[in-house]
Amino acid sequence: MVSQNTAAGECDVLVIGSGVGGLLTALKAARLGRVVVVTKRAAMESTTRYAQGGIASVMDGSDSYAAHVEDTLAAGAGICRASVVEMVVQSGPRAIRELMQLGARFSTQHDSSALELGREGGHSANRIVHFKDVTGREVERALYAAVRAEPRITLLEDTLAVNLLGGRRSVACDQDAAIEGAYVMNAEGGITPFMARVTVLATGGCGKAYLYTSNPDVATGDGIALAFRAGARVANMEFVQFHPTCLYDPAGSRFLVSEAVRGEGALLRNAAGEEFMARYDARRELAPRDVVARAIDQEMKRRGDKCVHLDVRHRGVDFLRRRFPNIYATCEEMGLRMEKDLVPVVPAAHYMCGGIVVDVHGRTDLRALYAVGETSCSGLHGANRLASNSLLEALVFAENVVADIEARGMPPMPRAAPPWSAAGTTPSFETVVLDHDWDAVRRLLWDYVGIVRSDERLELAAARLGLMREAIEGYYWRYRLSSDLVELRNLALVGELIVRCARFRRESRGLHHTLDWPQTSSEFQGDSMVSRFAGPSLLGTDEPLVTAAGG
Repeated sequence: MVSQNTAAGECDVLVIGSGVGGLLTALKAARLGRVVVVTKRAAMESTTRYAQGGIASVMDGSDSYAAHVEDTLAAGAGICRASVVEMVVQSGPRAIRELMQLGARFSTQHDSSALELGREGGHSANRIVHFKDVTGREVERALYAAVRAEPRITLLEDTLAVNLLGGRRSVACDQDAAIEGAYVMNAEGGITPFMARVTVLATGGCGKAYLYTSNPDVATGDGIALAFRAGARVANMEFVQFHPTCLYDPAGSRFLVSEAVRGEGALLRNAAGEEFMARYDARRELAPRDVVARAIDQEMKRRGDKCVHLDVRHRGVDFLRRRFPNIYATCEEMGLRMEKDLVPVVPAAHYMCGGIVVDVHGRTDLRALYAVGETSCSGLHGANRLASNSLLEALVFAENVVADIEARGMPPMPRAAPPWSAAGTTPSFETVVLDHDWDAVRRLLWDYVGIVRSDERLELAAARLGLMREAIEGYYWRYRLSSDLVELRNLALVGELIVRCARFRRESRGLHHTLDWPQTSSEFQGDSMVSRFAGPSLLGTDEPLVTAAGG
């Protein structure tokens, strides 16, 4: 038997992913026992690191929980879970204070210790807690330092989860539905069964499924794919958020220009220099992201332009350098001075509002498996995430997950899993094939399942993606695994789930806009559920997301 194993490992809590949700979960879970964090690149290389805007939280007496809840529900276009929204919003100030106690820094008002609160699209008040324009990087820094200082946490970098151990093998089979850890691949290609009493998926989103994205290369939808293959349900995969303003670079790279720039008064202009947002929404530049992204997309198509422009020239250079040092420096590298020049921007895939179905405790419908952050679908975001609610969700659910594990008691340690076998496989084939399929999947999603969709495009996407998925699955079973092949397999599966949910939802709602069904329909006021064994089907917003034993 051919095998590339190292010795099997075990722990009490296995956390897969090292963004804000993963690191904070690990830090809190350390009081319960041994924790291992598995992350496929360096620990600091997560989507969290690239979050510019901040964390939405009610931190000022002129604001209110009710207003934050109302803004979140309005952005979510009728399918948020109100009880989840209220719980997350009310937990915000505690989460911010805890980050500060862990050493995270946030921008304050001049000559004051009071937090400087920004404003972003869809918010009715200034409530964005931030550190300049690198909030995610600062939060990640503080959490990483705390995790490294905790002796009960082991951090395994350059280690990729290949498959979950256990799960549901048939629609009627629940006795084997517990997750018992994962097979993980190290940097040398060795694959190890890692046993765990509890497993937490915190792998972030899947922006790399699209040709143009603000996400880093790690965002390949791994957690969603792992859970789906193990038998967990996923939901609302059609709701892909496109950030309206990524820096336009003809060479193809994409750099996020934070929504906070529009919160500081930046205007959107087309290539002719005309302001255009008033034609699309009364809230203009501060409309929710789905509205602004569609408006930019339509304006570009109407005129045949390759981009639109942000105009923040009314702000002085001192303010721009202080408030947006990272954005200013990046623009300057491209020969742009924000106080003098228009900044070219285009929409790009940014955030997955759907994901692995979880309840308020972060439980999935598989025992001993939890999910936090962007890889999950908790009911907070509905059909469109309100700006800066993402880091907030991850922080709050990290607390909820660990509290639930503690309250329910740690399950027994599973029996050792069989070693990974590579019998019957051959060494990896030419990487040019993987490169081609990687590009083909991403281009297909961008062209056919983008900001605006149609039945014809979705049908073509389903047919072509099905053929690609079949070929990729063949590679998986015939060849020795590499990290590139594992990620491609995950990416193609997530792409197929996006298409399946988009074809099911015959209406336009939030981030899902289709030419053939332009109106919002009460028949689809719910979550689009899909699993290996059933779906897609609709779950009403008054029905519980998770009903099985879960967690």
